[in-house]
Amino acid sequence: MKWRFLDTGFNSGSFNMHFDELLARNFIPESDTTLVRVYGWSPHTISLGFNQNENDFDLTKIKNAGIEIVRRPTGGRAIFHAHELTYSVVIALDSTGPREIYHAINRALLTSLQALGINAQLSAEDENFKHHYQSSKSIPCFSSSAKNEIHYDGKKLIGSAQRKFGNVILQHGSFLLGTQHRELTEYLAGNVLEEKRSIENAFISKTIEAETILNRKVSFYEAKEVIKKGFEREFSITFEEIDPKTLDITNSGKVA
Repeated sequence: MKWRFLDTGFNSGSFNMHFDELLARNFIPESDTTLVRVYGWSPHTISLGFNQNENDFDLTKIKNAGIEIVRRPTGGRAIFHAHELTYSVVIALDSTGPREIYHAINRALLTSLQALGINAQLSAEDENFKHHYQSSKSIPCFSSSAKNEIHYDGKKLIGSAQRKFGNVILQHGSFLLGTQHRELTEYLAGNVLEEKRSIENAFISKTIEAETILNRKVSFYEAKEVIKKGFEREFSITFEEIDPKTLDITNSGKVA
């Protein structure tokens, strides 16, 4: 199998989500290729899960702050994307099922974190997400964990989600580098403001960031290098790096 690595740098939320979906929809399962992409967000962006209600947020305040709000092609709830590295993996479904793919990718992420000096673990929790996501009291994505998500000291460090496109799996997720993700509560709509304190407490009690663990700043570029090396080590592969300048990434999303 051929593994390809793509760093598209910092782009708008609409670009990032559109491009992830384009990669999955244009992926050729028979190409025997797996694609790993890393990216950041400029401007900062609030992303909503595929079925989440945007009325939980003050859209005027978000616009006035110069923040974008977008909808992800995957499930889950809201994330404020600021100081983080986001990864995505596009891979063909063969004899391996989605859960096994999810677990394998997260093992590679664990290997990446070890290279950074973070001894994280896979969560053993497995919540009823259908019920949880439908609850109006479950606004932030990082307030709960799925089985095999990345934890440190019982708190979520990397949150991920999957979606199946025919015989192709798109998995993407956020590696929290700094505490800015907690600013999500500043943009709640009036009808959910009574939940603000409980959400703030959930961020403190249930999430953690690389800079908090290591007591130093961790840049996107440092995180990128450990992610790349972690995947190579875990899967015993060497990436073929793709120069984004060679791609028509605005329109096609085809890289295979």
